[in-house]
Amino acid sequence: MASPPTEHDPLLKRSPAQPNAEIVQADVKRQLGPLEISAASRRGILVGVFMATFLGSLNLSLVSTMMPSISAEFQKLNQASWLGTAYLLAKCTLSPLCGRLCDVMGRRGANQTAIAFAVIGTIGCGLSRNMESLILARFVAGIGGGGIFTISTIIVSDMYSLRNRGLVQGVASCFNGLGIGLGGPFGGIVTDWLGWRAAFLIQVPLYLVAFILSTYNIHYVTPGKSKSIKEVLKRIDYFGSLTLLISVGSLLVFLSTRYNESLPWSDARVITPLVLAIVFCFCFLGVELFVASEPVMDPSMLRQKVPVLASVSDFLVTACNFSVIYFFPMWFQVVMLQSASTAGLHLIPNSLSMSTGSLFAGWMMHRTGRYKKFNLIFGIFPFVGAVLISLMREDSGPIHSWLSIIPFGFGNAVVLQTMLVALLAHLPESHMAVGTGFGQLFRGIGQVGGVALSSAIFQSWLDSELRKRIHTPDAEELILQIRRSAAVIGTLNPTLQRDARDSYASGLRTVYIFAACSTVLAYFVRLPIPDKDLDMAHKKQRAASTDEQNNSTPDASSSSTPPDSASAIETENEDDTPPVGRKHRMRPSTYDPADSFMDLESDRIGGSTREVPRRTDAK
Repeated sequence: MASPPTEHDPLLKRSPAQPNAEIVQADVKRQLGPLEISAASRRGILVGVFMATFLGSLNLSLVSTMMPSISAEFQKLNQASWLGTAYLLAKCTLSPLCGRLCDVMGRRGANQTAIAFAVIGTIGCGLSRNMESLILARFVAGIGGGGIFTISTIIVSDMYSLRNRGLVQGVASCFNGLGIGLGGPFGGIVTDWLGWRAAFLIQVPLYLVAFILSTYNIHYVTPGKSKSIKEVLKRIDYFGSLTLLISVGSLLVFLSTRYNESLPWSDARVITPLVLAIVFCFCFLGVELFVASEPVMDPSMLRQKVPVLASVSDFLVTACNFSVIYFFPMWFQVVMLQSASTAGLHLIPNSLSMSTGSLFAGWMMHRTGRYKKFNLIFGIFPFVGAVLISLMREDSGPIHSWLSIIPFGFGNAVVLQTMLVALLAHLPESHMAVGTGFGQLFRGIGQVGGVALSSAIFQSWLDSELRKRIHTPDAEELILQIRRSAAVIGTLNPTLQRDARDSYASGLRTVYIFAACSTVLAYFVRLPIPDKDLDMAHKKQRAASTDEQNNSTPDASSSSTPPDSASAIETENEDDTPPVGRKHRMRPSTYDPADSFMDLESDRIGGSTREVPRRTDAK
C-alpha cells in the first residue's frame, strides 16, 4: 500500500516516461559538434576520407593504360573509351546528391553509402565477364567515387574554420592529385605483373580500411531533424538526377557517334542522342526550378554572383585539366613511339605539381586569410603550361617534354583550391553541403565535357589531317584503322607511319590549344569574384547559423513558419544581393533548422537520427 504524501513530496509529480532533466542535459553535453571533437578522432576521420579520396582519384585515370589488355580479352576496342566515360558520367550526374544525403542520412551514413558503392563497383570490375558488365561496374564505382569526393569536402568543412579549411583541403587535394597522377602507371604496372583484374581487386582492402576508420571516428553531431527512412527517400531528387544523367549521357553518345565513329548527320544514331540531350536538359532545368523540393542543383545558387562565377570557372578549369591528362601521354606513345609505361610516367610531374600547388594554396590562405591575390597570380600558370605543351616537337629535349606540364598542374591546383574557399566564404554555414554539391556538379560536368569535347576535337582534326596526307587505294579503310587503334601505326611502312604520326601530332596540338583557351577564359570569368577576410567570413557564418536556429525555434504564440524556402538564404556578403525567395516548397538549406541535433553515434550502419533537445547553455 502506497504511503500517504508528506510535506517533502513535490506538488507536481514527474511522469515515469519523462526523462530526468539532468540526464537529458548530460546526454546533450555528450553530443559534440564537429569543431569540438578530439584531435585523435579528427585525425582518424582525415586518414579515412583521404584514403578513400586517393582511391577515387586513382580510378579516374586507372583504365587509360589498361584498355589494350581489356580490349584484347573482350575483343571490343570500339567500346573501350566508355570505361573512362562511364566513371566520369556517374561521378558528374550523381555526386550532387551526396550533399543532400549528408543532411538526411548524416555525414557517417552518407560516407558509408559512397564507399559501399565504390567497393561494389570495384569488385564488379574485377569479376566482369564481358565489356558491357565492366562498363556497368565502372558506372557503379563512379557513383561511389563521386560521393567520396563531395562528402570528404563536406566533412572537412565541418571540422575546420574557414581559414584553416583551405590548408586541410590542400592536403586532401594532394591525395587527389597523387591518385590521378599515379592511376595510369599503377594500372600499367599491375596489369603487366598480375593482370588487369588485379588492378581493381587490389583496391578493395584499402576501401575497407577507409570505411572502418571513418565509421569509427565520425561521431559528431550537426543540426537537423529526426528523419525516418521514408522521409529520407522522399527528399531525394530522383527526377533531377535521372534527367541530368540522360542529358549528359545522350550528349556523350552524340559526340562519340558523330566524331569518333564519323557517322553522317543524317544518321539516326547521331540525331537521336542530340535531340534527347537537348530535351532532357530542359527537363532537368524544369524539374530543378519548379518540381523538386530539394533539387540537386539548387536554383537559389544560380541567383548569386559568386557561386555562379566560381562554378563556371571550375567547369572550364576541369575541362582544361582533363583534356590534357587524357591526351598528354598519347603524344609520347604515338608521336614519340615510346612505351605505354614511359608515356604514363610523364604524368608524374603533373601529379607532384598539383599536390604542391594544393598545399601551397592552402598554406597561403591559412597564413594570410585571403585568396584573391594568389588566384590572380597563379591562375595564369595553366595557360602558360598549356602553351608550352602545345609547342612540343619530336626533337624537344627532356626539360621541355618532362617539365612543361608543371606550371599547368600547379596553377590548376591553386585555382581549384581558392575557388572552393571563395565559394564557401560567400555562403552561410548552413548551406555548405548544398554549396559544395553545386560546385562539384560543375566540376563533374567539366571533367566529362573536357574528355568528350577534346576527344571530338581530336578525332575530327585527326580525320582531316589523315585525309590530307594518305591517298593510297585503301585510304578509307586505313584511315579508319589508324583512328580506332594507334597500335596500327607500328605495322605501317615508314612513309605511311610518318604521315600517321604527323597527323596525330597535329590533332594533339589542337587539343592542347583547346585547353589553353579554356583556362584563359576561366581566368577572366573569375576576375569579378571579390576577396574576403576568411576570419571575418567565418564569424559571420557562425552568427548567421546561430540566428537561423534561434529564429526557427517553435513558439506556440507565434504564427511565423520556419525559414523553409529559398527566401531563408542569406549570403552574408555585402557584395551580393540575396536571392529573391519564391513561394514554393523548395528547401535549399542544407540543415533543417530545428531544436534538435542529428545523432551520428548509433552503432547501426548509417547512424541514427533520434531527436534530442538542442543545447541552450552558451559557452
